[in-house]
Amino acid sequence: MTTRAVAIGVGHYLPERIVPNSEFEKTLDTTDEWIRTRSGIERRHIAAEGETTSQMAIAAARAALKDAGLTADDIDAVVLATSTPDHTFPSVATMVQAGLGMTRGFAFDVQAVCAGFVFALANANALIISGQARRVLVIGAETFSRIMDWTDRSTCVLFGDGAGALVLEAQEGKGTPDDRGILATDLNSDGRYKDMLYVDGGVSTTQTSGYLRMQGNALFRQAVEKLTETAESALHKAGLEDSDVDWIVPHQANIRIIAGTAKKMGIPMDQVVLTVQDHGNTSAASIPLALSVGKDRGQIKQGDLLVTEAIGGGLAWGSVVIRW
Repeated sequence: MTTRAVAIGVGHYLPERIVPNSEFEKTLDTTDEWIRTRSGIERRHIAAEGETTSQMAIAAARAALKDAGLTADDIDAVVLATSTPDHTFPSVATMVQAGLGMTRGFAFDVQAVCAGFVFALANANALIISGQARRVLVIGAETFSRIMDWTDRSTCVLFGDGAGALVLEAQEGKGTPDDRGILATDLNSDGRYKDMLYVDGGVSTTQTSGYLRMQGNALFRQAVEKLTETAESALHKAGLEDSDVDWIVPHQANIRIIAGTAKKMGIPMDQVVLTVQDHGNTSAASIPLALSVGKDRGQIKQGDLLVTEAIGGGLAWGSVVIRW
């Protein structure tokens, strides 16, 4: 028998304020058509004044726990992916732990920007298969609106805020690709590409958070190749092929990147869970948001084989193969 980390609950939270592309036409030299044709984004959610990453993460966590039929007392660990924490420290994960009333176990943050949730899933999987935790709450939460330069039309129109959460539980499988749960992970990074996506500030440099800066065209060229390679690498580790995939649940950054990756894998777009049009790029929150929305829509069903893949600043990229 083989221990698998099985998804038993999923949930999400989105701020109330919805900002359509047309709102940017009032302050920037851009149009709804320009944003849609280049990114696929039509609208995004923006956190209210005073609304924080931890608050959104707590709301998503509660939704996932409800979906799983569990309480905070049933959770052994919280692994949270974010690049926009409430404070330099403590971790957002410990703030979620407190907010849920969880007084046992442990909690920590993972920082891999847009690839953060994939890295968090891989860490949670390792905790479960090593026996350090039986149930892990894995969260992606971001308030990227707080690090936007609202005069930079090439970046500020692309991002949004939100949170998603997944509950993983240790269950016994047969050790075959037919098992439910995480079947394989693949993680990568290359710090030589730092300047393609970064924030121009930090504690040890400017003592401020800074603003997001991106070389969009250069990043696009890296993304499709690296995302395809990592997805196929994870499938190979799991003993599976592209044709076995029921759904790609990608990082929701750009419709052209998503479509390019699906095409290279030979998977039709009607097998891709898409939320980028409604949420924009929510960084580490985008994959759990898409998982939750995909389940709510009736797209993702128990037994389906999913591939999640993401690339973000670092550069950091990776994928997870999971049977729902």
